[in-house]
Amino acid sequence: MTDYLSRARAMAPEIAALREAVHREPELGNREFKTSARIEAYLRGLGIETERILDTAVVGRLRGGKPGRTAALRADMDALPLTEETGAAFASEVPGVMHACGHDVHVAAALGAARLLADRREELPGSVVFLFQPDEEGSGGAKRMIDAGALNGVDAVFGAHVSPDLPSGCVGVRYGKFYAASDMFTLTLSGRSCHGAEREKGVDALAAACELVPKLLALPERLGERSVVTVGTLRAGTAGNIVPGQAVMEGIIRTLGQDGRRRMRELLMETVMDTARAMGAEPSLELRESYPGVVNDDGMTALAEDAAKALLGPENVMVIDRPTMTTEDFGYFLLERPGSFYHIGAGCRLPLHNPAFLPDGDAPVTAAAVHAAVITAFLKANS
Repeated sequence: MTDYLSRARAMAPEIAALREAVHREPELGNREFKTSARIEAYLRGLGIETERILDTAVVGRLRGGKPGRTAALRADMDALPLTEETGAAFASEVPGVMHACGHDVHVAAALGAARLLADRREELPGSVVFLFQPDEEGSGGAKRMIDAGALNGVDAVFGAHVSPDLPSGCVGVRYGKFYAASDMFTLTLSGRSCHGAEREKGVDALAAACELVPKLLALPERLGERSVVTVGTLRAGTAGNIVPGQAVMEGIIRTLGQDGRRRMRELLMETVMDTARAMGAEPSLELRESYPGVVNDDGMTALAEDAAKALLGPENVMVIDRPTMTTEDFGYFLLERPGSFYHIGAGCRLPLHNPAFLPDGDAPVTAAAVHAAVITAFLKANS
């Protein structure tokens, strides 16, 4: 395994050039045409078959020299609508768009892993599928890639995200529940408008909403496990002397695992119906399902942890003891296949989605080596 690290370090200028090229020309979700073309050209140069799906998604297939199973490696490609403030020599050349979530690192690392594995293809017992995914930051490209057949023939799937919580050269793994599922909601409370001097003749939708908000924010306590409810907007009323006949609030719930997600939805609906009707208002709740969260397979996570320790040394691999309430559409892949999603140290303490976020140059090098080691470990363990 240590050979992958030394070889990745020898490739550092090439990996850096890939990362910097992607970073200079960031593209928003479903518009990653230049990024996709760059990926295709690089993979084909390695003798890896490529297929374009969903306009910008790229699927590459590396066939090993020996029979075996198939592992997939996913990297997301899209950027964010932010104006870059890193001051980097390779800063974004696209006004108002930048890679503030590290997807440039993810692409370069996956391409680096592709070369590391392609150089050893005759020794590989099985195949590797590379999934370059659009639109992780928007409505989600993972589910659409799956629907288009990207996981056909795949036995396990792996991926990673750079993390500002880890130092450069380190890897973090998490067993079980890792990223939160998210569901957006819109709640309309209908009452009856009336003159503010004669409140008894109306039904105050705003008062019902105000009664409801603290109860919604307290739902995580009732659920009994880590979760978040946020009410982000509340709109009601047209004048100070009119009792509002309608109030509309929008928010999001975040939960861990599919059971917690189901129970939180039930609590939300129950609380809305009971409270609104007790106040005389009629509720209409629209719940929109978003990403399912990331729940890692324990066996695949143990494999990734062992491979990373063999590569980097045990002192540079840690088990993450607390799940995050952010979300990631990699979870769709894990609903279909066993696998694991891990963190790579960014070497940058600024938070994700900050206009000055800039992982250091070692992040894609470390990630490339770790990806190659994890994929190889899976193929050898299942040959």
